[in-house]
Amino acid sequence: QVQLVESGGGLVQAGGSLRLACAASGRTFNSYAMAWFRQAPGKEREFVATITWTTTNYGDFVKGRFTISRDNAKNTVYLQMNSLKPEDTAVYYCAAKASGYSRDYSAYQYWGQGTQVTVSS
Repeated sequence: QVQLVESGGGLVQAGGSLRLACAASGRTFNSYAMAWFRQAPGKEREFVATITWTTTNYGDFVKGRFTISRDNAKNTVYLQMNSLKPEDTAVYYCAAKASGYSRDYSAYQYWGQGTQVTVSS
């Protein structure tokens, strides 16, 4: 079992930055693919980024603004978000899956509770 707890959300002005963190429990964290998804009101859950040992992959809308990273010693994955836009406003979720990365949210077995990111114009 893996438990995920997100932090770092908040209110920021357009053009600003936030860093989200996701702390994971479990001794097999290193073997999991980790990802961030987001969901805005009235919209479907959207892929943001994923990371394995060797691979990172980003949603098409990211366009170099976000960076996903992981610290296996701390069982933590991060999402650095720069040049934020009002359309980035959403609840951001951390997710984990046992092997291999995926851009499909249904492939992930474990989810955090989400953290709200609000970008004002």
